[in-house]
Amino acid sequence: MVVEYPNFSPVLINLWGLKIHWYGLMYVLAFLSFITLGRYKIKKNKSKDLVFTNKSLDDFLFYGFIGVIFGGRIGYCLFYNFTFYISNPIKIFFVWEGGMSFHGGLLGVLVAVFIYARKSNIKFFSITDFIAPLIPIGLGLGRAGNFINGELWGRPTNQDWGMIFYHVDGLPRHPSQLYQFFLEGVLMFFLIWFLSNKVKTRGILSGMFLIIYGTFRYLVEFFREPDAHLGLFMSQSYGQALSIPMIIFGMLILIFAKKRHL
Repeated sequence: MVVEYPNFSPVLINLWGLKIHWYGLMYVLAFLSFITLGRYKIKKNKSKDLVFTNKSLDDFLFYGFIGVIFGGRIGYCLFYNFTFYISNPIKIFFVWEGGMSFHGGLLGVLVAVFIYARKSNIKFFSITDFIAPLIPIGLGLGRAGNFINGELWGRPTNQDWGMIFYHVDGLPRHPSQLYQFFLEGVLMFFLIWFLSNKVKTRGILSGMFLIIYGTFRYLVEFFREPDAHLGLFMSQSYGQALSIPMIIFGMLILIFAKKRHL
C-alpha cells in the first residue's frame, strides 16, 4: 500500500493575477511565530536581565529577515547551483523561482546577529541563545511549504508509507519533507525549548542548536533524494557535507562555553 501525493497547488490565492504562494505564507508564519514566542519569553522572564525588550526584538527581526533572505538565497546559489548562477547572474534575484538554503540562511542570520550585537553592545551568544528556541517552528513551516510545493522529495522506498509524486515519476518515495517537518520543526522545538528552561551558561544553547539540527539534517538526508545536478559528494549528499561542520562547531562552542570563554 502506498499513498499518492495530494498534488497541492503551490498558489494559495490568485487575486486578479496577484498570486500568493503557500511557501510565501510559510515565511510570514515563521516570522510571526518567532516574534510571538520571543515576546512570550520576554514576558515570562521580565524580572531577569533581558537580552531583548519587545521593541528591540522587533528591531532585531528586521536584521534577521534580511539575513535569512539574502543568506538563504546566496547560500543556495553558492552551495547548490554555482555553475548555473555564475553563468546567469541575473537569475540570482529571481527568488520567486525558488531556491533557498538553510545553511546559507543560518550564515546570514549569524552575520545579522554580529552586526546587531556590535550596534547594541550585547554579547553575541546572548542573542543566539535567546533566538535558538524561536527558530525550529519556522524551520518546520518551511518544510511544510516544501511538501505543498511537491519539492525536495525523498528517495525510492518499499515501505508502506511510501508516497508517489506523480510529477516526478511513478515510484513510491519517502515523504522526506514530512520527516524534516517533524525532526527539524516539532521535535527540535521541544528539545531546544526544554533546554532553554534548564541551561544557564551562555553559549550552551547555541551549541546544542547546531548539534541537534546538524544531526537531524544529516540523518534525514539518507532518505532525501540528492539534487539531480549535484549527486553525491564523497558518498554523501551536499546537505550532509554542510551539516558536519555545524556539528563540529556546535561541539567547539560547548567546550568554550563550559570553560566560560563566551
